[in-house]
Amino acid sequence: MRSNHLLVAAALLVAGCTATKKNDSKEPAIATLGTEPISTTEFQYVYEKNNAGNDDAYTRENVTDYLNLYTNFKLKVKEAESRGLDTTMAFKRELEGYKEQLAQPYLSEKSVTDQLVKQAYDRLSQEVNASHILLTLQQDAAPEDTLAAYNKAVELRQRALSGEDFGKLAQAHSQDPSAADNKGNLGYFTSMQMVYPFEDAAYKTPAGQISMPVRTRFGYHLIKVNDKRQARGEVKVAHIMVRATPGMPKADSLAAKQRIDAIYKRLQRNESWDKLAAEFSEDANSAQNGGDLPWFGTGRMIPNFEDAAFALNKEDEITKPLLTPYGWHIIKLIDKRGLPPFEDMEQNLRNKIAKDSRSELNRAAFLKRIKAENNFTEVAATKAAALSKANAELLQGKWSYDTNDKTLNQPLFTIQGKPYTVGNFYTFVKEQQRPRTTGTPEYAMSTLYDAYVDKSLVEYERANLENKYTDYRMLVKEYHDGILLFQLMDEKVWSKAVEDSVGLKAFFEQNKEKYKWGPRVQATVISAANKDLLNKAQQQLATRRYPVKSANLPDILFEQNKAELTKDASLKLNEFAEILKGNPSLSIDVNGHADAREAAANQNISDLRAQRVVKYLTEKGVPAAQIKVNALGKTKQAGPDNTETGRRRNRRASFALYSSDVNALADNLNASNPLDVQITEKKFQKGENKVLDAVKWEKGTYTLQQNGREYLIIIDEVLEPAYKQLNETRGVAISDYQNYLEQQWVNQLREKYPVKVNDAEIEKLVRK
Repeated sequence: MRSNHLLVAAALLVAGCTATKKNDSKEPAIATLGTEPISTTEFQYVYEKNNAGNDDAYTRENVTDYLNLYTNFKLKVKEAESRGLDTTMAFKRELEGYKEQLAQPYLSEKSVTDQLVKQAYDRLSQEVNASHILLTLQQDAAPEDTLAAYNKAVELRQRALSGEDFGKLAQAHSQDPSAADNKGNLGYFTSMQMVYPFEDAAYKTPAGQISMPVRTRFGYHLIKVNDKRQARGEVKVAHIMVRATPGMPKADSLAAKQRIDAIYKRLQRNESWDKLAAEFSEDANSAQNGGDLPWFGTGRMIPNFEDAAFALNKEDEITKPLLTPYGWHIIKLIDKRGLPPFEDMEQNLRNKIAKDSRSELNRAAFLKRIKAENNFTEVAATKAAALSKANAELLQGKWSYDTNDKTLNQPLFTIQGKPYTVGNFYTFVKEQQRPRTTGTPEYAMSTLYDAYVDKSLVEYERANLENKYTDYRMLVKEYHDGILLFQLMDEKVWSKAVEDSVGLKAFFEQNKEKYKWGPRVQATVISAANKDLLNKAQQQLATRRYPVKSANLPDILFEQNKAELTKDASLKLNEFAEILKGNPSLSIDVNGHADAREAAANQNISDLRAQRVVKYLTEKGVPAAQIKVNALGKTKQAGPDNTETGRRRNRRASFALYSSDVNALADNLNASNPLDVQITEKKFQKGENKVLDAVKWEKGTYTLQQNGREYLIIIDEVLEPAYKQLNETRGVAISDYQNYLEQQWVNQLREKYPVKVNDAEIEKLVRK
């Protein structure tokens, strides 16, 4: 519930809800909260940002209503600040987390991102089939190792160009482990699926040709482009689903398969797809609209579902039943289309690029820009001297420096005149150094220097974002106030409404007129495939005791001429007891058995065994009403049962499980076809069931046909409009109670911080 209210809070947190600076005391105030003014400029900024494009926004009524909401918001924030909620460590941590997220768009190069997004979109219209040879290489490899790998790649490329089989070269020389099996073939891929340098080279290399060596974080690649083809775009399908999840009981899994097969057979007989989807699909989000799903492309569905959908070619063509981790599906093709418009994909591509290796291009351009904007200046001589301190210990991760070195205070570089000293850099080196198995000390020190410069530039830029960008400053203030508002709303309204059971009950009783049932009936609705099934359902319905055929309760055995339970029998009965106690709709028949010789010696032995079972179950908490005894007496002495083994099997108690739930009756009637009968028994409201709404709401029994099925409706009772119980409408009552608590709190805040509205300033915003 709280997460929903956070959305409410966010909605009330009107964008740019505070001014960019403290209110100038000389600036006109549109309202005053206690002694704190809200400037007209501040309110106008907020109002215009949230009402842009609204033609009638500037009527006196709209401006006044919005000012009322805004002052309520400001009162809550003011109260939170007066209680010091903005000084806690938890608050500061949360705000810093949001600031980090909000800063990201300002710490990148938008023009570069725009180009990369457009390029990625253009490439999505094509798929590339390529093979590669990989020569692995550490990113910090020594120059000589890098050159050796590059020359090896050039040599292999020349061999391939001279006629040697690329696949065999990949098997022999590629350090990609999969090359031994696939000869380096990666299959088809499209944009955003490979690291960017690899993708870039693959798209720029014509089909049938081999690229020059390409460096990625994995090493050097030779890429042979085998083929290029048009991407398959998007597909729109509908589906009918029967739920079946991994690990479900075998009987339930089998029932799901039988159900989907029965639906498939009916589709093959050209029955209405929409009617079958509405009647039987267990995807609640799509069943009522014919099973329609949104458009999707590669990578947005379960792979085998996706492949089956794209394999369909004709409109209304359907697949055979298909199993995914969600259940069984029958898929129908509605339409296919090419790549969605750029505008539809742009934001998703931006999000992916921010996490993709091509973001390194963006970062490089960003660093270049902020170097220029912030007057980054290096002191070349100091830099050279600092880097010359590299030694072999740096490769071991044990490098240190002399803390008395007089050069430590010398500036290496400045950012907007702020010096970053040799000592600052050496501290960074000590913290960031790590053992290296490749490269030279000089290369390692140079790499750390570049990282230190980049880190310093980004930190300087981040620290000055609020001074540099008004929009960022406004966003940070919004989140600042939003966190405060959420904390106090949770305490004063949301959690209080849930936890204050006494207050909620009193509120509910005072407002009972709001919580009433409309016309309802207690009814049973039976849907059957034909009249014979409907008659069977009606005849058996009255018994209220239906065999649970899927239950297979094992017998328990007794010693000869005894009615005492063994340890094994007790364990089994414990399981029965838990089943019965957990579901009062269930009941059990207990059947006592004895072999013929026992029965001759003790005619009551079968009864005693049954009664002993009953006693044990009742002692374990099973209500007596859920147990029925059948004493079967002796078993005939004939055939194989007359053997000692046969007699031992007859010294037992057997069981049959029953249910009063109409679903058990439906299961029994659906033994040959899972779609034969459906039964619903409950209190219905008007509009809840179309078939029930089609008959007169009077006590009685009704039959009708609809959508090719036979219906029996039994209305047991017509319920007059009545007051709801709290447990029947708790969610709505809690929501109303929260609104009540919030209004009471706002009234208290208005008393604590009296609100004065300046009508003259409102009039300035009203447009005639």
